[in-house]
Amino acid sequence: MSSGTQAYLAQIGGVPVLVLKEGTQRAFGKEAMRINIMVAKAVAEVMKSTLGPKGMDKMLIDSLGDITITNDGATILDEMDVQHPIGKLLVEIAKTQDDEVGDGTTTAVILAGALLEEAEKLLDKNIHPTVVVSGFKKALDVATEHLRKIAVPVKRDDVATLKKVASTAMHGKISETVKDYFAELAVKAMLQVAEERNGKWIADLDNVQIVKKHGGALEDTQLVYGIVIDKEVVHAAMPKRVVNAKIALLDAPLEVEKPEIDAEIRINDPNQIRAFLEEEENILKSYVDKFKALGVNAVFTTKGIDDMAQYYLAKAGILAVRRVKRSDIEKLVRATGGRLVTNIEDMTEADLGFAGLVEERRVGDEKMVFVEQCKNPKAVSILIRGGFERLVDEAERNLTDALSVVSDVIEEPYVLPGGGAPEMEVAKVVRQFAAKVGGREQYAVEAFANAVEVIPKTLAENAGLDAVDVLTELRHIHESKEDGWKYGINAFTGKVADMWSIDVIEPLTVKLQALKAAVEAATMVLRIDEIIAASKIESEKKEEKKEGEESKSESSSSSLD
Repeated sequence: MSSGTQAYLAQIGGVPVLVLKEGTQRAFGKEAMRINIMVAKAVAEVMKSTLGPKGMDKMLIDSLGDITITNDGATILDEMDVQHPIGKLLVEIAKTQDDEVGDGTTTAVILAGALLEEAEKLLDKNIHPTVVVSGFKKALDVATEHLRKIAVPVKRDDVATLKKVASTAMHGKISETVKDYFAELAVKAMLQVAEERNGKWIADLDNVQIVKKHGGALEDTQLVYGIVIDKEVVHAAMPKRVVNAKIALLDAPLEVEKPEIDAEIRINDPNQIRAFLEEEENILKSYVDKFKALGVNAVFTTKGIDDMAQYYLAKAGILAVRRVKRSDIEKLVRATGGRLVTNIEDMTEADLGFAGLVEERRVGDEKMVFVEQCKNPKAVSILIRGGFERLVDEAERNLTDALSVVSDVIEEPYVLPGGGAPEMEVAKVVRQFAAKVGGREQYAVEAFANAVEVIPKTLAENAGLDAVDVLTELRHIHESKEDGWKYGINAFTGKVADMWSIDVIEPLTVKLQALKAAVEAATMVLRIDEIIAASKIESEKKEEKKEGEESKSESSSSSLD
């Protein structure tokens, strides 16, 4: 039931009492649930056509007319600018999925929509939302346990398997000609930056710098065992190429800074001005002399470099780059093995980094400085090239997905077959479990099993197949064959196939996170039994008042003219 724009009234002794502001909108009971479920289903429906290797792209145009063409779930939801609170909740799920595991955003949203669609049928049968929620949570526990049981352990440095995982993440997202090449780059990059800390492996995506420059082809994308700085050498007379570079990394300016408080200097003699300027010059020269004494031949700083300092650096044959981004200088520290210095006077040889080559190169129509051939860099760069800007942006999103799934497997080395196989296996096991639950919860557990089958069903629909036939065949194989858990949909041939044999492999963590996120979202939506929206009258009045004041000031200014 809904009161529309009427105020929420309470009766005390027959006298109506105003509880909420006039104009407040209120929906409660089944109507509130239906509205919420309808919104969630609508958002999930938008995402369905992008799932799988045969998924389609979306063109998103923002208020400024900028275009984004993608089939990345998190990007689509972010750019869509969803207004409804439940729609925003699904956007948050996609973002969480993206932040946690970097892939499976579309899967999580579609699953949440399917769970709510199944829940709606149960609500219509007068099954209470808390019973549905309880059933979903029990089913999730069974699904999680079973997926962990069937997951196949892999070695962290198994390059062939990691490539298959990266390649699966990019299926249908990027040109098939470069998919394998990008998968190889992703594996090399993540294995280079992965490290063991306190007995636990960490493969941090932040240590892989992605630099985009349109021009050239996707095949021109390259992995640099070092860092690419999107700046040019600060002075024309400086060397543009330094071999066996000893690098000073500074968070300090190479200029004489002005005092923070206003200072007044009284000068009675012109010689005092000269002495003052010479002192400034000597300070800058002393910095450069310090570099020369330590054998420094390349300097990177987050701050500025004075013209006079540039002259002395160039004269000393030192390559210098100024105003480097903080994130880039931190990556340089990891790549070169140097330390970030805040006080030049205290710098020692132990603070210096090393790179086999520091060179300024022209990339497209801009100059960039490449710091490469580092000994054992714990930060690397990937320079993405492509024919036009939109292509480069989409290539970055695809490469990020590949890097994310490789990172997931390095950190938790377990994988599952793809192509909807894990979902079919989960549906089978959860249905078996439902028979043991009994009572009304059994319906909710069965509803969970029906909902997870939306993934193989959508994959089949997107590949132009008959979803009913495909699901029937998959169910039969999963129940009758001992290795049935490996079977999913080969979208390219349109047949049910062993996913291991066609190298379609996904990280265990991506599947677990997608199921968990979908259940959490469905739970939150189902527990809402009332929507109370604040009155818009006040904000409208403020707008009218503001417009009235503006028109008043305009009329007064025109009368003055």
